[in-house]
Amino acid sequence: MFGSRAWLSPVKAGGAPADGQPQEGNIVTSNPTYVPTRSDDTEGSGVPARGGYVAPERLRANLQRIVVNLIDLQLTAKQAHWNLVGPNFRDLHLNLDEVVDIAREGTDVFAERMRALRVTPDGRAGVVAGDSSLPLFPAGEVSTHTAVEGIVASLQAVVDGMREVHDAVDEDDPATADLLHEYLLKLEQQAWFLSSEIRSA
Repeated sequence: MFGSRAWLSPVKAGGAPADGQPQEGNIVTSNPTYVPTRSDDTEGSGVPARGGYVAPERLRANLQRIVVNLIDLQLTAKQAHWNLVGPNFRDLHLNLDEVVDIAREGTDVFAERMRALRVTPDGRAGVVAGDSSLPLFPAGEVSTHTAVEGIVASLQAVVDGMREVHDAVDEDDPATADLLHEYLLKLEQQAWFLSSEIRSA
């Protein structure tokens, strides 16, 4: 991710220039090489100096929203997994780890998609806490019924966010919209599985 190249002459094993002329900044090497510089690159911008489609601001913001919500979902589902008590504990305990795995995988998929589109995701704790759309899950032990209600609400918040941005994402980058389709299927299936635990016919 560097712009200009400062070319240097080869240097003998003893450190002297091959042509006998002293030069500043010589690097010991057996072949001609170059030192990259940042002269035409903005540090921290996340955008390489050359090539490729760069996500417009709307797409960046929409993908950042998805990443934040998925990070919060994996944390929330793990909180429920640890503190669950009551009937059907074991099955629900294991099912919650499936939610964690999907959320963790999705976080990585969408964050890396952002990098492929030359923008940077922000998954820092303070950003997630401030920007997540998910409801706050209760602290301490939770009954299986309360846990299911809380996780289904969290899943629905993630799904709603994905559906809200879908059309704009599809307009900006159809390939990324395909990723939304994949994770909508997975998350909505989990919401169905979990909600069925506390429903009666």
